[in-house]
Amino acid sequence: MPHEPLETYLEGVDPRAKPLVIALDKAIRKARPDFDVAIKYGLLMYALHSDWRIWVCSIGAGPNGVALRFLYGVLLDDPRRVLRSGSSVLKTWDIALDDKVEATAVGAYVLEAVARYDEYKASAPEILKASRAAAKGHGRKST
Repeated sequence: MPHEPLETYLEGVDPRAKPLVIALDKAIRKARPDFDVAIKYGLLMYALHSDWRIWVCSIGAGPNGVALRFLYGVLLDDPRRVLRSGSSVLKTWDIALDDKVEATAVGAYVLEAVARYDEYKASAPEILKASRAAAKGHGRKST
């Protein structure tokens, strides 16, 4: 039953967000059919080799839309300029309830994230440190 986590996740999703979650899941699985999929921390997560510590992307549905998160999104090129910064290295693509999922674009971001998986895994502490330093330089001044 390859879609069992999706069906379970959809049980708790606002009916207005379900089509977005389904479309995102389809685009992600089309890009990488070999992903392991599970519900972790209330999110529908996608990982390689069941590595839930360094997952690739996740879907989270909320009252205003759906978020496609990339754990190490700071490494992604983001040619469409759709990713917003999250905590440390995380980046999120917010999709409003009335938006349409662009499957080809989602697939391209997923494939780039997969291509950067080994780089992130090998250099996570350095990438995290650089990301925090960059955020500190662009963010609030500390007192």
